[in-house]
Amino acid sequence: MYHASFRQLEALVLVARHESVSRAAEEMHVTQPAISAQLRALEELAGTALTRKVGRNIQLTAAGEVMRNFAERILQLWDQAGDELGELQGVSSGTLRIGAVFTAEHLLPSMLVKFTLERPNVRMNLRAGNRSEIIGLLSRKEVDLAIMGTPPRELRINAARFAHHPMAFVSSPKHPLMKKKRVTLDDIVKSNLLVRERGSGTRTAVERLFKEHGHTLHISSEVSSNEAIKSMVAAGLGVGFVSVHACALEFQAGLIDILPMKESPLEGDWHVMHLADQPLPRIAAAFRDFMVNSGQALIETELEAYYQKYQSLHKRGAKA
Repeated sequence: MYHASFRQLEALVLVARHESVSRAAEEMHVTQPAISAQLRALEELAGTALTRKVGRNIQLTAAGEVMRNFAERILQLWDQAGDELGELQGVSSGTLRIGAVFTAEHLLPSMLVKFTLERPNVRMNLRAGNRSEIIGLLSRKEVDLAIMGTPPRELRINAARFAHHPMAFVSSPKHPLMKKKRVTLDDIVKSNLLVRERGSGTRTAVERLFKEHGHTLHISSEVSSNEAIKSMVAAGLGVGFVSVHACALEFQAGLIDILPMKESPLEGDWHVMHLADQPLPRIAAAFRDFMVNSGQALIETELEAYYQKYQSLHKRGAKA
């Protein structure tokens, strides 16, 4: 085991993650035979089989699981060592490993741009997914920071709020409900309501809203992406409940608009979090602090016109 290389350890970790030699090869930018050779060499050093083929997938043996756990820790420690050395030399560097729910992808670009412009040696590893996928990445320590609405209860984490998260009922500007001065939840119940899948932040928020007002939530269509909901709403196929942050381009193009309601926009919060018992790399800690201190201001600057519009719509709905 004294001669195992970082490339061999990385190959094992990626094959375990994807259950595929070909996908691991793509991520490492090498050929499939090169990955297979790395695994064979590691198995020779370990003196036992680390993987086995199950159907079309590659899975780890019990020995492989042990090796994968140590490999992940070794690779992470090596990255942290590089970060520490960079700090000693006065260089802000390292790899930002972030997991974000799909909706948060609309928030991150401006923050990452501002953060990395001042730190040109920072590398980024951004992985997006649904809530359960991001929780899985965080629990397996494949990311250092996770960004989502409500922090998970199943993990011991430290979470900090960094921005408000407005969510709203939206429709095509030509939708009949747009002609009303005030739209009610009764109107929404009678409409073709499109929402995200169960477990998503917007789905949880709309379920809570209806429950608090004593309404039964009738969902016409459950859709797995914000993009699909926006496209269907723009085509006039119903009313959607989505994150305001995900709709900036559609608002600007006049494809969809917010319905004037007392209950909409509904305010939630965005949180950035990390495992409580996991040392946080310096660059990740710096980005977390940057988000907490500057996140809300950056979002409001980018969407200033829209925030003003939301406030006026909210007042219109409240007074009607």
